[in-house]
Amino acid sequence: MKKLSEFAIGESGVVKKVTAEGRIKRRLFDMGVTPSARIYLRKKAPFGDPIEINVRGYELTLRIAEAECVEMEENV
Repeated sequence: MKKLSEFAIGESGVVKKVTAEGRIKRRLFDMGVTPSARIYLRKKAPFGDPIEINVRGYELTLRIAEAECVEMEENV
């Protein structure tokens, strides 16, 4: 497993676990970043933060700190 923050542009995978706590975990869940959701990394900002992903059919921008809390299984 690897963290979403470690993905390269064009990589995809399935969320296995969200390790965040409190408000950040709730925010991720509200945006559809939940276990078994398929995520595709579309873009990274020039300095790597934020990143743009495609999840559940829409584009979402996440901070690297948020992406660090998402454990993924890649290329599924």
